Amino acid sequence: MATSDPSQAAAPEATVSEGQPAAIAAESPSGEAVSPSTAPSFGWNRYAERLNGRFAMVGFIALLVLEFFTRQDFFTWLGF
Repeated sequence: MATSDPSQAAAPEATVSEGQPAAIAAESPSGEAVSPSTAPSFGWNRYAERLNGRFAMVGFIALLVLEFFTRQDFFTWLGF
């Protein structure tokens, strides 16, 4: 007789994509598949580096706009 025991539920299957190691498939709250490279996680990973790069680009553009409108360079703002 088969009983439904939640502790023996089937684990998600590993997915393998071309050039990528096997990973556990995950879903976002909206039901879309989330790849390991785009899922937020702790530490040095592709997602964190991509987000850091985007913030750096925004900061650099903001600095250029600030210098354009104030007609002062960054070092003048620092007091040099």
